Amino acid sequence: MKNESEIIARDTENYLPVFSRYPIVLDHGDGSYVWDLNGRKYLDALGGIAVNVLGHNYAPLVNAIADQARRLIHVSNLYYTEPQADAAAKLSELTGGGKVFFGNSGAEANEGAIKAARKYAHTIRSEKSQIITALGSFHGRTLATLTATGQEKFHKGFEPLPQGFDYVPYNDIAALEARMNENTAAVMLEPIQGEGGVRTPADGYLQQVRALCDQYDALLIFDEIQTGMGRTGTFYAYEMYGVTPDIVTLAKGLAGGVPIGAFIVTEKVAAAFHAGDHGSTFGGNPLACAAANVVLDVIADDAFLSRVKAVGTHFKQKLEDFRTKYPAYIVDVRGTGLILGMEMQKNEVAAAIARRMLEQGVIINCTAGNVLRFIPPLIFTKNEVDELVCVLDDCVLDIYDQGGL
Repeated sequence: MKNESEIIARDTENYLPVFSRYPIVLDHGDGSYVWDLNGRKYLDALGGIAVNVLGHNYAPLVNAIADQARRLIHVSNLYYTEPQADAAAKLSELTGGGKVFFGNSGAEANEGAIKAARKYAHTIRSEKSQIITALGSFHGRTLATLTATGQEKFHKGFEPLPQGFDYVPYNDIAALEARMNENTAAVMLEPIQGEGGVRTPADGYLQQVRALCDQYDALLIFDEIQTGMGRTGTFYAYEMYGVTPDIVTLAKGLAGGVPIGAFIVTEKVAAAFHAGDHGSTFGGNPLACAAANVVLDVIADDAFLSRVKAVGTHFKQKLEDFRTKYPAYIVDVRGTGLILGMEMQKNEVAAAIARRMLEQGVIINCTAGNVLRFIPPLIFTKNEVDELVCVLDDCVLDIYDQGGL
């Protein structure tokens, strides 16, 4: 077996340098913990960026993947398979009806949602094509989804970008109303902005967006790539706000770590699609859907979701206590369930804390420059929250003892 430095050197030599990686090689995991190649243990409060919802090495998931791999891994969408039929039925039921399409990632799911919105809008009027998204959003890295992403830094170097996208500030209903018109095909929002710094909607905002979409015969798309699959303590985040979209997208935790994405559309949107209008070679393959079926069965359980809420409430209170303890260091604590963010006063401090936490055996990350983001496996316990917060306290003190650098 190669040692850590050899593996890092080999990867650096051969892999496209698009990631800012931490200098550790992870080897295996169990529950909410992972171990590196040197045998060092880490509490994982990032969960593969909200992917490993059932933690690591969850036996029913591992067994389902192994069993399916022995039967069929891939056959193409020219044929039916039972795992895909089951997964689609479960998702449709959890979404209150509608038709499901499976892809391989969140970007593919959002790309499909954009196509669906345009396809439906063209049945009304060919000029009806405008897609409005929010500043600070993140929707993916394909050309269409990075254009939909309301952050200019993701656009640079990829011009010319696809046409027909506009942006408004998140939580600013007046700005949205001023931008909408009869040619608006859809408004696409994350109910809670994840990469944008765990930004939550103002009271009534999503309801007002829904009303504007109805007024202009535009579709409402909710990107639940990061917030769906029980992350907020409800299966979809939008359930907390009493607003129903026309299209919703999922990925990340849908198969517990096996690559999959999905978009679900209402029957009226589905009616605009015909054979050949969309497709995917690998999307919805038996292996990914077998994994998704296990995850959906676990997460759709009310008791499981209640536990996510309880642990999330405990976690947020611990972070709020932190804010009270260090008012000069911490600007805000945001989020719900197990998607939480703590905004620090300085960008460099947030990044330094994330690095120090890793050194102390806890994995978190920093997003939007100065926000520490916590998106652990949904099996996280209150004891694990307390373990994390104890390390966080030490790391914050260490960083500020060095002058906040």
